[in-house]
Amino acid sequence: MTGLHGAHVIIGMIVIAWLFLRGVRGDFSAKYFTPVDLGGLYWHVVDLIWIFLFPLLYLV
Repeated sequence: MTGLHGAHVIIGMIVIAWLFLRGVRGDFSAKYFTPVDLGGLYWHVVDLIWIFLFPLLYLV
């Protein structure tokens, strides 16, 4: 289960790096920032799952 979560963390890091590179290129504006919102949402969902997964695996 943690391996699957780790894979999602790596995917999230790749997405954040991709968004950073697109941001440096100037691909986003005040009218077009949906990929940034979706990338942030994905990262926060992965983080939220980890908050519940950590106690389940290591503290129980």
